[in-house]
Amino acid sequence: MAVNISEQDIQKIIQSVLQNVEAVKSQDLNHQNDRLNHHTSAPKPIQMKRVLPSSAEINHADLKPHLNTLHVEGVFDEMDDAIESGYLAQVNYVKQFQLKDREKIISAIRETVIVNKEKLARMVFEETKLGRYEDKIAKHELVASKTPGTEDITTAAFSGDEGLTIVEQAPFGLVGAVTPVTNPTETIINNSIGLLAAGNAVVFNVHPSSKASCAFVVNLINKAVQEVGGPANLVTMVKEPTLQTLERLIENPKVKLLVGTGGPGMVKTLLKSGKKAIGAGAGNPPVIVDETADLKNAAKSIITGASFDNNLLCIAEKELFVIDSVADDLIFHMLNEGAYMLDQQQLSQLMSFALEENVHHEARGCSLNNKREYHVTKQWVGKDAASFLRQLGIESEENIRLLICEVDFDHPFVQLEQMMPVFPIVRVKNLDEAIEMALLAEHGNRHTAIMHSKNVDHLTKFARAIETTIFVKNASSLAGVGFGGEGHTTMTIAGPTGEGITSAKTFTRQRRCVLAEGGFRIIG
Repeated sequence: MAVNISEQDIQKIIQSVLQNVEAVKSQDLNHQNDRLNHHTSAPKPIQMKRVLPSSAEINHADLKPHLNTLHVEGVFDEMDDAIESGYLAQVNYVKQFQLKDREKIISAIRETVIVNKEKLARMVFEETKLGRYEDKIAKHELVASKTPGTEDITTAAFSGDEGLTIVEQAPFGLVGAVTPVTNPTETIINNSIGLLAAGNAVVFNVHPSSKASCAFVVNLINKAVQEVGGPANLVTMVKEPTLQTLERLIENPKVKLLVGTGGPGMVKTLLKSGKKAIGAGAGNPPVIVDETADLKNAAKSIITGASFDNNLLCIAEKELFVIDSVADDLIFHMLNEGAYMLDQQQLSQLMSFALEENVHHEARGCSLNNKREYHVTKQWVGKDAASFLRQLGIESEENIRLLICEVDFDHPFVQLEQMMPVFPIVRVKNLDEAIEMALLAEHGNRHTAIMHSKNVDHLTKFARAIETTIFVKNASSLAGVGFGGEGHTTMTIAGPTGEGITSAKTFTRQRRCVLAEGGFRIIG
């Protein structure tokens, strides 16, 4: 028997179904705290007693003792315990907490990161000895404020003669994540906000050279979550990360999704697991400046991006191809903006300590190519421009952020993702030559590229040729992740696996709920 239903009735039905889909978490928040963390089988995290010193008191030698004497929430001696605790936390999370509760938790994480951004920046800087302290403050503020939360999780509804269909973005469950030494705590914050917004929990296997600062931020996140009534251990990590703990993370059947941020070797390992993997790989971003560009703006933008955190970011400008007719003017503006020009003798001397020959034909750093003639010397990665100048015996002001040099296309600084504030400049005859060289230098990573030009046809030509995940026009590379540009930010740019600029919805799977034609029929 057909039923006559008005348009208003239809909307009520749709709203009712939507509410039922979201009603998996049916208990009122006022009664949840008594039930939280009630799983007696959950392993207990490391029990520690003291609090961290202020950022001014922290130094590299102190970090390991503090890690062993503090009460740190979410940090476990064994990877299996970190996984089991995260698994139980996620089960509780999806059963007992609504979307609005997730947003409350995420807001608390944002607030605690902003309050502690200077301390986090100091800890990372002291522990890793990489980058610039003031830029790390900016990075922590960026991921706290511009990582999408639950607003990224939407539900679609389709209605018609055949019934009603709801498509929701559901969590994977427990996620295993790997973080780099270049952006360790920033990646944990960014990934945690996105993963928790999507309804997941996460277990981290962090880079060993950043384990103390990572433990501190995991502790901060867990305390922030619990202070607003959320479950313990939504974010966990193993205290001593190794290749063996990574293997246990990958192999554990309770881990449903893998997320990796770092080099291509790590991404390759995750992709071999047989599980769904989201991998952010290497980049060697080229920048082109043509004869129509605003040279002053180009110079300032390039220095901003290439020198930020001493060139540690994978999106940063790594090499420049400039039309010969404007090269001298561009260099003039770069010098006016504070760059320091290396002569050929200084460049040769710098190469002698910042590069090492690949005598054993190894694939190292951010490349799987074992045929490279040189590797970057590890101890010079992420060091200040002033440190290089002092090593060269040059007295300079500390405010110099970038060293520039003129080189040929096949120079190692062009071909390697060096992650140092040493910026190679290559002169080219025309745009076609610039694009050809940029494509070769980018090595098919399809990560990031930048161009300065007032000619729309030139910009379009390069963008179509390079096919990178991020393409920035007439701005610093930082604009590509929302720093001085529009759009949200991420520390996990998944070029190799195709997800691109990741966010909460990246860490979900589609789930369809169908009320077919037999449920109700509309009579016009």
